Amino acid sequence: MTSRGDQRVIIDRLGIRAEAAGWCTLDKVPDPPDEVLRTAGDPPLRPARIPVLGLIGIALAVPLLPFVTLLSLLDRAREALERLFEDKKGVKRRARDDEERRKALVAEQGLDRVFDGDWSGRAGQFLLRWYSHSPHHQRLVVATRDEIVLAAPPRRVLVGREKRMEVVARLAAGEAALVDPFRGEFRSQLLLLHFPDGTWIRLTTEEFRGELHMHVLRQLRQPSFDT
Repeated sequence: MTSRGDQRVIIDRLGIRAEAAGWCTLDKVPDPPDEVLRTAGDPPLRPARIPVLGLIGIALAVPLLPFVTLLSLLDRAREALERLFEDKKGVKRRARDDEERRKALVAEQGLDRVFDGDWSGRAGQFLLRWYSHSPHHQRLVVATRDEIVLAAPPRRVLVGREKRMEVVARLAAGEAALVDPFRGEFRSQLLLLHFPDGTWIRLTTEEFRGELHMHVLRQLRQPSFDT
């Protein structure tokens, strides 16, 4: 579930009562065939460029890089110590086996692609409109009882995305579903926006096994009363 603070922001800004929400990104959209692109009205297939003021902000942040590098090195040292203790418990071997199984599933299901590859399918058609809805590089994906809502700022920003976001697309429960392709077996950032015709779009969440993942897994565990 969303935290009370995040829930409040979503309700106030979007008028939506969320069961779960999280920011997601999309990998590079492949170039569709020319005919598909023309039929769709030649939509944008890439996010907008970083604003000039954002580039200035990046330049101002350069002096902080040594500090950030130090934090990164400390984090790596922590991970190395964790691996040292994991080796003693045999955890590393299990983690390696899990990673091999995860990679095998990715290859088997084609999850190294941004979508299933069928431009005429529902996922492909929705993907063609992705950046027409908003040129921002991220989407706040909101799961409610009745629909999946995508929100984003109307233009690309580096800060203040929550304050600027607005609804850019709605998918009713029968139009699409969020799916964990690993069904909770692995701690992952991957989610699929899955359509009834079997086509899908791959999303990358900001967190490993974030609240969207947990929402999807809760749905899997709920008993079905269909007859």
